[in-house]
This record gives sequence, structure tokens and C-alpha cells, in this order.
Amino acid sequence: MINGLMIDVDGVLICGRPSDGKPWASTIEHDLGVSVEILQREFFAPYWGDIVIGQADLIDHLEPILAKIAPHLSCDEFVAYWFSNDARLNLRLLREVDQQRKSGRMVFLATNQEHIRAKYLLDVLGLRNHCDDIFYSAALGCRKPDRSFFEKAGALSGFPPDQLLLLDDTHANLTTALASGWHAAHWSEGRSLSAIVAKTGL
Repeated sequence: MINGLMIDVDGVLICGRPSDGKPWASTIEHDLGVSVEILQREFFAPYWGDIVIGQADLIDHLEPILAKIAPHLSCDEFVAYWFSNDARLNLRLLREVDQQRKSGRMVFLATNQEHIRAKYLLDVLGLRNHCDDIFYSAALGCRKPDRSFFEKAGALSGFPPDQLLLLDDTHANLTTALASGWHAAHWSEGRSLSAIVAKTGL
């Protein structure tokens, strides 16, 4: 029996820009005057790996990088642009998530996030109203698809592995979930959560 649903965020509950679903940085060079390639080279490639598992602070690294590559842009402006453009909620799936909670199952967000965006997801986008808890990489000190992420999240859920179902759009995450004793289902747009749960329960 499935008693706990572990739901991925990016690519599942949130899919890109609210306006069109495209990646959040699709027009960042036009909008903010910042090159995606330079951002990747100067910020994401060297620092994101540590930031997303809580070993480095987002602002501490982002602020001096922006001062170097985009001095016209404040850290607050950049983060506001980033988060607001990576915020298209999958409302149909959220309704199904709510139905699962009403039926008695617990719902957890299982996601690779740093601390500031995790709080934004819960408080600004309102995902707090659709889940019982969030297990995210910066808080756990490890990220999907690492086995330790699933071990820690599973223990915090209070359910044994065979009562947990991961809904995720990344195959590596599904593979590790299955190896950890969880159930797992690949998410793609148009699938039905209730049908997935019913099939897994069998």
C-alpha cells in the first residue's frame, strides 16, 4: 500500500516560466543584460553543486559574481527575476495531489533546492498548502540521485520504503528510488496521479 507520496518539484509541480513554460533564463540576456553562458561559467558551474547541498550560501557567491559580470544588477533583482520566472504551477497535478491528501495519504516534496528557493516555493508559490512536509537537498546535505537523499527523506517521512512512491521526471532519480526500496513512477505531462497510485498499489 502507498501511504506516502514523494513529489518532485521542477519539471513536475513547476514547469518553467508562468507565461509560456519555457526555461526561466530563456530571455535573460534581453531582459537583464546577462549572458546565460557567462552565468553558467562564472556561477553555476563552479558553485551550484555546493550551494544545492547546503555547503555554500547562494547570496555569498552570487553577489560578487554579479558585481563582476553585471554590475548594473543587484542580487535581489536577479533572484526575484529567477524565482518568478521559474514558477509555472501545474495546477491540474496540484488538484490531484490535494485529492490524495484528502484520501489519507501524506504528500512530501522531494526536491533538489537551496534554502532561499525552498522557502519561496512554500511561502510565495503556496506549495506549503499542498504538502505535509518538504525534503530538499540543502537541508539534507545531499541531493538526488544520491542514495543518501532517499535514505534520509524516507526516514523523515516515517514510512517504510515499500509504502513510498516517488513521482519524478528524471530517470536517475527513479532508479535510485527503486534501489532504495521505494516505488517510483516517471512523470510526463498528461499522466494521472490517481491512476499511477492505483496501479502502484496493485
